[in-house]
This record gives sequence, structure tokens and C-alpha cells, in this order.
Amino acid sequence: MGIFDAVMGAVSGHVQQNGGLGEVLGGLLANNSELGGLSGLVDKFQQNGMGDIVGSWIGTGQNLPISADQIASALGSGPLANIANQLGLDPAQVSGQLAQMLPGIIDQLTPNGTLPQGGLGQPADLMGMLGGLLKG
Repeated sequence: MGIFDAVMGAVSGHVQQNGGLGEVLGGLLANNSELGGLSGLVDKFQQNGMGDIVGSWIGTGQNLPISADQIASALGSGPLANIANQLGLDPAQVSGQLAQMLPGIIDQLTPNGTLPQGGLGQPADLMGMLGGLLKG
């Protein structure tokens, strides 16, 4: 089992524990997401002046932290509201959870310090991969 499979396998257990956040993360990171998958998400952070932060998650060094407000700024109110609606949560709660989870998840999805060529695939594929990462 490769790292891709290990990361995605982790999400399924987390989905049951966290009201679907893992499933939403899988959709957010998938190539066909409204943000354009992992590379689109990285672009959003870079466009909002957070390239150094997201770069630390992709790189092989220590991950820089991010705040819930920075997540909200990078994702924008539309995508964040969509995620919140899917989960039945407040957008502030979602941005807070994403601020805690995204650095580690993106770090694990980019073990060689680079974005995977061709993206991460479809949401169903991502679910199996993220599952192991999100168990805690």
C-alpha cells in the first residue's frame, strides 16, 4: 500500500468521528473540486499572500501554523459556506478545524516536497487515502 492509499484510507474512519469533515476534505482536495483540487487550493493560499505558509506544508521542513481567519480569507466565503452547509456547522467552526488539519494533511500528501503530478484524483479515491492521516 502506497502513501496515497494510506492517506486516503484514513479519511473513512475520521468521517464517522467528525461529522463528515474527512469526506469534505476529500472533495476539497479532489481534482474536480470547485477550488481545483490540491494545486488550486495551494494557488488560493499563494494568491492571498500565504505562499510561505502553504509552502512550508509542502516542503520537507516544519509546517507553519495558519489561523482560522487566514483559512477563511484564502478559501473565500462561498466555498467555506458550502463546506459548512454540508457539515451543518458554522463557517467559523469549519475554518478552525481546517486550520488545525490542513497543514498536516497537505504535508502528508506531499512527502517529497512537491505537489503530485496530475493532482490527487477523485473524491472517492481521496477518501481511502486521507483515512489513515486523520485517525488520531
